[in-house]
Amino acid sequence: MGRAGRRAAGSCGLLVVLSLLLVGCGAGDDRDRTSPSVPGEVTAQASSATSVHVMWRPSTDNRAVTGYEILRDGTTAKAVPAGRDMIDVDGLTASTAYRFTVRALDAAGNRSAPSAPASLTTPAATPDDKRPPTAPVRLTGRADGTGAAVLSWGRATDDVGVTAYDVYQEGARIHSVGGSLTTAHVTGLRPGTVYTFTVRARDAADNSSPDSGAVDVTTASAPGAPPSTAPTGLRASAARAASGNGTDVTLHWVPPRTGGDIGAYQLFLNGAPTTTIVPGTPSPEGLSSYAFTVTDPPGTRYSVKIRARLPDGKWGDFSAQPTVIVP
Repeated sequence: MGRAGRRAAGSCGLLVVLSLLLVGCGAGDDRDRTSPSVPGEVTAQASSATSVHVMWRPSTDNRAVTGYEILRDGTTAKAVPAGRDMIDVDGLTASTAYRFTVRALDAAGNRSAPSAPASLTTPAATPDDKRPPTAPVRLTGRADGTGAAVLSWGRATDDVGVTAYDVYQEGARIHSVGGSLTTAHVTGLRPGTVYTFTVRARDAADNSSPDSGAVDVTTASAPGAPPSTAPTGLRASAARAASGNGTDVTLHWVPPRTGGDIGAYQLFLNGAPTTTIVPGTPSPEGLSSYAFTVTDPPGTRYSVKIRARLPDGKWGDFSAQPTVIVP
């Protein structure tokens, strides 16, 4: 190789070395090195002898919080995505002291410092307790702004004692409070949306009561948002079919006020579209009831919701989503 060739090769090698040094020193590296803030106001409430409900105040981040880790005695017990600020930790031991902390994560893998701890001792087990509490009574609810709801109910009774009340939304447990409380503040809701809530009582042996009566709560619309186009007051009932084959499910609702004809409704079961209900003649009122037959075994649960086709041809907002059980 000539002198000029050796000089060119040496220059190229020097450039490579300089590039590696620059990368190693972080030149041009725009990775996120800022950790989220520490979650605040962590609380832990024993729901039974073997489960605890943990809640916290959300963290903030210079970009975005992507999730939380819930630590039990310093070891990660649960992980949840951002947007959640509560979780049930199961599989615990009765009459045992625990210490829970929470830390936030971001997309770059940065973790906040652990929160201040919330300590508690789970209640004693009651292995011979097979009797569930009675259902909570007189459930009421109201919206608290655009993203929250406040629920209240009458106490349940139990032969040993109620340790927790579990709040269900569309058949899924979303919140728990201690057995001495009869109110709950549910957060993380969407503006201008109808939600259906029920409450169950639970004892230390993890026996759950039947559902309370259901209550629908509509959160306030966001500023400037149009009024809701959701059907309201959706109720679902089930009875064995007169033919003996299957179960008849009957729905009743109040049609939305759309200022024009409602041409159809779309029915969803367990979150999936099932059928389009078309009345014989569109009318300003539209349909207000519908019945269909299912052939699933007793105990099968369905969550049901509907939406109306608006006068402009678009689908409107979803109704609340009650649950019906095959008898």
